[in-house]
Order: sequence, then structure tokens, then C-alpha cells
Amino acid sequence: MGRHRRPSSSAGSAAQGRARPGDTGATEQYPADGPPPGATRPAAPGTTPVPPPLAPEGVRGGHPEQREPGGGWGGAPYGPAAAARRGGGREMPGPRQEYLDAFEDEDLFAPGAPRRSPVQVTEERDGRTPGATAYASGDFFAPQEAPAPAGADGGDGGDGDDGDDEDGGEPAGPDRRRAGRGWAAAGIGAAAVVTVLAVVVGGQLLGGQDDGAGSRSAADHSGRAAEGTASRSEGRPTPASPAPAPKAAPSYQQRMGEKLPLDPDLTADGDFAAVRGIEKAPGKGRLFRYRVDVEKGLGLDGKLFAEAVQKTLNDDRSWSHDGARTFERIDSGQPDFVITLASPGTTAEWCAKSGLDTTIDNVSCDSASTDRVMINAYRWAQGAETYGDAIHAYRQMLINHEIGHRLGFNHVSCSRDGALAPVMQQQTKFLSMDGITCKANPWAYPN
Repeated sequence: MGRHRRPSSSAGSAAQGRARPGDTGATEQYPADGPPPGATRPAAPGTTPVPPPLAPEGVRGGHPEQREPGGGWGGAPYGPAAAARRGGGREMPGPRQEYLDAFEDEDLFAPGAPRRSPVQVTEERDGRTPGATAYASGDFFAPQEAPAPAGADGGDGGDGDDGDDEDGGEPAGPDRRRAGRGWAAAGIGAAAVVTVLAVVVGGQLLGGQDDGAGSRSAADHSGRAAEGTASRSEGRPTPASPAPAPKAAPSYQQRMGEKLPLDPDLTADGDFAAVRGIEKAPGKGRLFRYRVDVEKGLGLDGKLFAEAVQKTLNDDRSWSHDGARTFERIDSGQPDFVITLASPGTTAEWCAKSGLDTTIDNVSCDSASTDRVMINAYRWAQGAETYGDAIHAYRQMLINHEIGHRLGFNHVSCSRDGALAPVMQQQTKFLSMDGITCKANPWAYPN
């Protein structure tokens, strides 16, 4: 930077002398309109001059200082005197003097005083209309009018050396102070704008980062949740499928149509048990009461057998046809007969008591000399070849045939080829006799 020459307040006067900083005993003299920027204001008589406050180097109002050619940011005192004053090291420049001058005699915060900004104070002192500056009107970056060059008031610089203006000289007198204040106010406004923009842009960046971070966090959380779910599911037994609903109990027809396993040479212990329960006679004919006994150890369903006897005897195709008879089951008292389900060996024993041999074809009998009508359990379980898989019909035939003997009917053979075999024919043994073949028939009155 070149030396600055300040013209006198009167036209054509020579600039007043000014000693360079560091010269011993030099006394600075300033024009009436105030000292230049960065200079120490003369102290009042009897007082000690107070140097301007120092700020950290490169910092001006909290922002990094960027020095540019031309002195736009002002000068800072350097040299031996400055170094001695600050105790060594580099001295950090303080605020511009014109900025401080703008407020030194203004009490902006006096009680009851209207709140005014530094910009308004500067405008009022300079006699300008408040808000007339470029930044006050919103045009923060409008070009400002260049300050008047030194000597514009007609002075020639005294000794005719006008090269200092080309080196970045500043206007003298009131113009210089107004220019300095204007630049200071413009700097404040520009700093405010930059601060606002920085906040907005920073907020957007932070918002974007937050959004991205949130997205990544959500994704990470989802991934961790999925991973955690997978890891938690590992090693755990697969939940058992619901147990299937229990099947409905098989119907009477289904149970009666099922063959059951039984040894044809089985002989149980001969101990009988009455099937509990009473089933009233459904008709009005001659009444026959009976009891149902089942030999123990057979492994057969005694209740099913008792139900089959009651249903078969009271069927209109049976001996209760046309209301002639009706049958009632009891489990105690004196019955007319006892229909008994017994093993092949026990059946043979009881049939032998009446002079009958059931061992030849493993058949059933009515032991007339006793109160028992014997039903061979093997035939009940397995049926006969003459009936094939029609086990239900065969069981009905066994009941009707042996009860028919108890009612007084004897054996009868088929007399016409292709006709239904009589229920009193020995259908367990044969369906064909003397060249005549009949059809299997379980009923006394099939028509």
C-alpha cells in the first residue's frame, strides 16, 4: 500500500504533517473531521490514550478476514511498537474505526429509546433517508457509488504528488467518514445475508442428511429386524399343525358292514356278561323279552351286537311281521330266552348240551334244552363264503335263523332255482342243493 496524503480542510492548503508509526516523539495530527481508520484517537488532557481493542488475527466480527488489495478491510497496526504493545506475536486487527465512531455517542439501548439498528443510526447521522441504502431496500448486492477521489474538492495534494490515489487512496474529510460508514453498513448487511444463506443451505443439507440417515436407519432397522426374525426362528420347532377334527363316530350301518378278526378255534373262559340297558318293544303283537349276554375275552363290541338283535327282530321283514310279535330287551329278571355271543369253543359246549354238533362247520345253534340261543362269534366276525362281503346281511340272517328255531321253526331248503333262500335254510353251509341254487336271504318275510 502507498502512503496516504490527507488534504487540508481548506482548498489548496497543504496536507498537515504526520509522523510515521514507530518514530520517536512523533505526534500525529488529524483534520477536524476525525482520524483516519485504525488511528488512535487523541486522549483528553490529563488522560492516557487507550489503544483500540484487538481481535484475533484474520477475524473481523466473528468471520474470517480476507484482505484484498486496495485496503477494503482496513489496516492493522504492525511493527515494533505494535508488537511491544501486544506482548509479541502477530497482532489481530480490531473493528474499523468508522464503525466504532458511528455508535460512540449513541445510546441505542437507553431506557425508552426506540430500537434502531446500526444502519439506521448511520443513515440518520449522514442525513440520509432511512432505508435508502441498497441493502435496506433488499438489493444487497447493488453497485454502490464510488467514493470521491482525494483532492476532488480542488486541492492538488500540496506537492503535486497524486500517485497515492492510484494506489488506493481514500476520500478525505466528511466524505471519507461517510464512505467508511457506508462500506461498514454494507459489510454488515452482506454478512447477515451470507449467514442466512448459510443457515438455509446448511438446514437443507442437514435435512437431506437426516432424511438419508433416517432412510438408512429404517433400512438397517428393517434388515436387522428381518435378520433377527430369521435368527430367532432358527432352532425353534415348527409349530405343529392343528390336530384334525375328530372323525364322527361310525354309523350303525358302517359298523355292521365291517368284518372283524377272530380266531376260528378260539375258546374263551365261558364267563358271560349281560349288556346293560333296556329297549322297549316297539309293536303290539305277542311280547317276547330277552337278554343279551356276551362272553368275556372276545374283544368284540357287545353293545353293537345287542343293538343289532333289537333292530333285526323288530323289523317288519322279521318275525314281528304284520304285528304278530314284538321283542323287548332287558338286562335283569326272567327273560324268555338269552341270546348269547360266544367263542367257537364255548358255542360248541353249549350246543352239545342239546345234542347238537357245531364243530363240523363252526356254526351256531339254538340250545333248546337251555335258555341260550348260541351265536358263534367267529361267524359273527367273519361271515361265510355264501355271503361274501355282505357281512351285515349275514349277521341279520344268523339272528333270524337261530331265533326262528327258538320260536319253533325247523330247517327248510330252497325248492326253486334262482329264488330267495328261506331264512330257515342252513345258508352258512350252502345255497345250492340237488341242482337248485338260491339267492342269499336274511329275512323271514323278505317281500
